[in-house]
Amino acid sequence: MDVSTVFGLIIGIVALFAGMAMKGVMPDTLLNTAAILIIVVGTAASVIIAFPMSELKRVPKLFGIVFKNQKLASDAEIVQMFSNWADIARREGLLALEARTSDVKDPFLKNGLGLAIDGQNADYIRDVLTEEIDALEERHATGALIFSQAGTYAPTLGVLGAVIGLVAALKDMNDISALGQAISAAFIATLLGIFTGYVLWHPFANKLRSKSNEEVRQKLMMIEGVLSVLEGEAPRVIEQKLAAYLSAEERRKLVAKNQLNREAGQIVEET
Repeated sequence: MDVSTVFGLIIGIVALFAGMAMKGVMPDTLLNTAAILIIVVGTAASVIIAFPMSELKRVPKLFGIVFKNQKLASDAEIVQMFSNWADIARREGLLALEARTSDVKDPFLKNGLGLAIDGQNADYIRDVLTEEIDALEERHATGALIFSQAGTYAPTLGVLGAVIGLVAALKDMNDISALGQAISAAFIATLLGIFTGYVLWHPFANKLRSKSNEEVRQKLMMIEGVLSVLEGEAPRVIEQKLAAYLSAEERRKLVAKNQLNREAGQIVEET
């Protein structure tokens, strides 16, 4: 479960109801069937018109991505993995890594390692993997755009709902008390439209973009790792190169861990 998504959503809902209570507005005021119909169904209709069904079929999966944590290996683990592979490749040859491919779960990394073992040159491997990343980014951008467009449509439909409510309210101005209540109800559509647009759909789109950027960054890291192993670079060189993708804290931990490993190795050699 993505804690930040759930926590942020809860805070947004609490803020809405707390603000309503402070203004003396009862929560059941939001239970306006007409407003909900205009915003929810109207937004869904607009999105359906805007995107082909082949892309809309991915919406349930996109919701899962928003609310679930990414199943990605840690950057430090990837650096250590390539360091180990480089050590094996330098001692036993690149073909010795073929037995390791069965342990690789990531299809992207498995493909890159397989190309290296098959003897493909670095330029070809980079081109193939880069094209795969480009296709991935395009798919992710389309998914984020669906939510982004929903966030654009919802507030505008809220204005439409308010206009419809005002038209209905102004049809009969004989009862002033009823008129005030009708005008108040008319703006519920605007409230729902703005809330769903800027607390749900736009943030969901940004979350998808953020997760996409993280996945792409890690895949770029994998490309550099595969090419470094292919070119026979030393494990320490690969660690230094891939450390550029790590945060400052992760770099400190990696350096400290490697220092301990080297000291342990020296102690073993001396004994």
